Amino acid sequence: MARVVVGLSGGVDSSVTALLLQQQGHEVIGVYMRNWNEESVSLNNECPWIEDSHDAMMVASQLGIPFQVLDMAVDYKARIVDYMFAEYERGRTPNPDVLCNREIKFDLFLKTALELGADAVATGHYVRRETRKEKGTAREHLLSGLDPGKDQSYFLCQLSEEQLSKALFPIGDLQKSEVRRLAAEAGLLTATKKDSQGLCFIGKVRLPDFLQQQLAPKPGEIIEIADLPERADSTLDEEAQPWLFAPEMGRVVGEHNGAHFYTVGQRKGLRVGGKAEPLFVLGTDVEYNRLYVGMGEAHPGLYRRALRILPEEVHWIRPDEALAPGEERELMVRHRYRQPLQRARLIAQPNGLFVRFDKRQKAITPGQFAAFYAGDELIGSGVIHA
Repeated sequence: MARVVVGLSGGVDSSVTALLLQQQGHEVIGVYMRNWNEESVSLNNECPWIEDSHDAMMVASQLGIPFQVLDMAVDYKARIVDYMFAEYERGRTPNPDVLCNREIKFDLFLKTALELGADAVATGHYVRRETRKEKGTAREHLLSGLDPGKDQSYFLCQLSEEQLSKALFPIGDLQKSEVRRLAAEAGLLTATKKDSQGLCFIGKVRLPDFLQQQLAPKPGEIIEIADLPERADSTLDEEAQPWLFAPEMGRVVGEHNGAHFYTVGQRKGLRVGGKAEPLFVLGTDVEYNRLYVGMGEAHPGLYRRALRILPEEVHWIRPDEALAPGEERELMVRHRYRQPLQRARLIAQPNGLFVRFDKRQKAITPGQFAAFYAGDELIGSGVIHA
C-alpha cells in the first residue's frame, strides 16, 4: 500500500477520493491548498477558502486522517493570477483551471507531497489513468471519466506522463450520483454540498471586478456587424485566421467599459437592447478598444473552420503520439470545456499545428486550449493562437 496525499478541496468529490483510498488500505493524508486570500471580489460576501478548508478539515476528522493547510497564495498569484491579467490585457481569454492543474496541483503540490514522503497525490477529478506496457516501456494514458456529464479530462490537458505517473483519480470510474451515495453512506458532511463554481481555487467571483483590480475600465464603442461577405478561405492559414473587423463594416450601437473585459462568443454584459435576437461578441480590438458584435447564434462572424497553435505552445501528454512537421492525423478535438468532441484533422507545419474541423466551429477563442483525443484518451493539447 502507498502513502497518498489527497488534495481535499472541501467538496464531495475529493472527500470520496480520500474515503476510497482509505478503504483500499492506503495511508492517506489530507491537504487543503490555500491559493487565494482576496475576498473583495467574492459574491454574496462569501469567504470561500475559510468555509472550504473547514469542511476539508471536518472530513479529515471524520475519516481519521492527518490534515494540514498548505498556503500557496504567493505562487498562485505569480503563476496563475498574473498570467490571467496579462492575457486579458492582450485581448485573449485564458483558462485558469487548466493552468492551475499544470502549475499548482500537479507541480507545486505534487513536489511538496513527494517531499513529505508520499508515493502519489490524488484529486477528485472525473478522469481515469491507466498504465500500460508497450514495447517494454510503461506508458501513462489519460482517459475520459466514465460520467459523460462530469468528465474533466480537458482540465488536465497540459499534464505530462511523469506527472500522471504520480497521480491517482479514484472516482474516474464512477457516476456523480454514485459519489454522492458513497459520501452519504459514510456519513460525510459534504455528501449534499453543492459543487463549487467559479475560478479554480478562488470560488464564486465577479470576474469584471476581479479583472479591474489591475485592468482599468476604459469606455469604447460597441460596433454591430450586420452583414458579412462570404469568407473566401482558400488556404489553411486563411481558414485559421480570425475574422478581421473594421469600424466601417458596421455601426455603433452602444458603449462598453473595456474591450479586454470581453471574450469571443460572450452574450451577457453588453447592455444593448432593442434587438430581435441576442448580440454576441464576434471580436475584440484591445489596441483601439473596440468591441464587434453580431446578432444571433447563426451570425457567420462567430464561426470558422480552423485554428492554429504555435510550435512552442503544442504539448503532448504522450510524446510518442507527437506529429512531426508534414504529418497529419484524424482526431477528435474540443476547444473549450463541456464542448462535445469535434472531428478534425491535425496538420503539423513548421509555423504551427493546425486543427481543421470537419464543421465550422463557434467562438474559437485565442488563449483557450484545444485538446486532442484518440478515442477516449487525451493525448495532447495547445494554446489557441488564432
